Amino acid sequence: MNERVVLRRFPAGGPRGSWPAEEYARVCRGEGKAAEVVMDLAQDAFLVIVRGREAAVTR
Repeated sequence: MNERVVLRRFPAGGPRGSWPAEEYARVCRGEGKAAEVVMDLAQDAFLVIVRGREAAVTR
């Protein structure tokens, strides 16, 4: 199963020293979600996602 759910999108052009997608993913992981950050090159954005079985539960 290669499902994924996008929890939140962040523009790639954030200010230097700021990693909002990573910070949000860390909060999600603290809540027990297996969140990870991936790059969507077509939209020039970072996506915080969950994959697999957890994606089905998150929906």
